[in-house]
This record gives sequence, structure tokens and C-alpha cells, in this order.
Amino acid sequence: MEIINDRSDKLELEYPCSWAYKLIAGEKEALQKAIHDVIVEREHTLTHSKNSKGGKYVSMNLELLVHNEDDRNFIYEALKAHQNIKMVL
Repeated sequence: MEIINDRSDKLELEYPCSWAYKLIAGEKEALQKAIHDVIVEREHTLTHSKNSKGGKYVSMNLELLVHNEDDRNFIYEALKAHQNIKMVL
């Protein structure tokens, strides 16, 4: 069996830095509410990515400044755990 990528390198980032999350939800308004619930008053940019072929899902890109790895991971986990969000990439 051939190993295609056996890298175990940790992601090296210089903080603070801009970070983007791709979010998938059932509807745009629910996604916007979830973002507000998680990041409250933090400055961010939210842009439409695309809708699924059948219109059942919408994906959007959330970009904001993260201060350190814990901050970046906390936001990821909080978004992932929110009931209005189906998936976070």
C-alpha cells in the first residue's frame, strides 16, 4: 500500500491573521443568525458561496481576524456545534 501524503506537519500561522470558514446551512437567514450567535460583535465579512442544485442548502464564506490557535479552534467548534449550521469547512 502506497502512502500518498504522510505529512504530520502542524499548520504554522502567524497570529493574529485573517481566517476563512466555509459554512453550509439550510437557509441564509439561519446561517446569519448562527454567525451572530457565535461571533457576536466581532468584525467579519460574510459572502455568498453557492446554493445546492436543489436549493436545499446554501454555503457562505465567513472571514474574520483570529487572535491565536485557541481562538480559531473555538470559533470552528462553536460554529460546528450550532444547530443552524450543517457543516463547517
